[in-house]
Amino acid sequence: MESGPVKKNVLGSSSVAVRDASARSLSQTQPFTEEAILEACAVTKRFDGFAAVSKVSWSLRPGEVAGIIGPNGAGKTTLFNLLTGMFPPNEGSVRFRGDDITRCPPHKRVKGGLVRTFQLVSVFDRITVRENLVLAVIAVTGARRAQFFLGQSDSPEIVGMCDEALRLVGLERKAMCLAMQLSYGEKRKLEIALALSLRPVVLLLDEPFAGLSDGEIAEVLELVQRVKSTLSLVIIEHKISQIVDLVTRLSVMHEGRLIADGVPRDVLADSWVRQVYWGRA
Repeated sequence: MESGPVKKNVLGSSSVAVRDASARSLSQTQPFTEEAILEACAVTKRFDGFAAVSKVSWSLRPGEVAGIIGPNGAGKTTLFNLLTGMFPPNEGSVRFRGDDITRCPPHKRVKGGLVRTFQLVSVFDRITVRENLVLAVIAVTGARRAQFFLGQSDSPEIVGMCDEALRLVGLERKAMCLAMQLSYGEKRKLEIALALSLRPVVLLLDEPFAGLSDGEIAEVLELVQRVKSTLSLVIIEHKISQIVDLVTRLSVMHEGRLIADGVPRDVLADSWVRQVYWGRA
């Protein structure tokens, strides 16, 4: 099948390509560049012969706030898992801060500053809010885990990192509450605090508004607005209206492929994207 016309715009120094309905994917790959902080080059992930992600090339620049959208099953979370080391790619490679991390395990990526949250909230319910953060900080700083279980984890450095993260998300008054006592929205904030306590260089948020009420979405959105200037940020989200004014760049996935990448308003105005996402042009 021949490729359709390509619309090109400028986002910083990067070109934008949005294909119309006659093209199923971006035909060109994006080579590694010195200015990119996180890169995937032609990554593919297959499960029993099914390609959940197929030859996707994508990059993130320092300070960028990027959104990744697409229908259910488009491959968004699988791409996240490839970037963060949860899955190894069958083909292609991943680079972070100039280094090839394709075979690097997740915990080493976290220590290097590549941190993510998950679609389903994952915290320890039976320990306090602060203890959740202490465990995370101990894991990253290399402090002995025995410190935590012996009640010796209250070093000024660890407490300072935890309290800073709690202040950022507005949970400082809940520090001594058991995590099980938090509302779902507060648990989402705690998970973001856990990620922030690890001092990320790049933070990847997997559907941060999933399961939240309108009021909770507004609170989490305000939190993301506050922290986005301090790091590079990537967000997977189904609620496009929540992130269109937040992100500086928008990528669209469909059937495991990257089909559009560029300025959010231009991407969402494209007829092929609208057909894929909403079933109408």
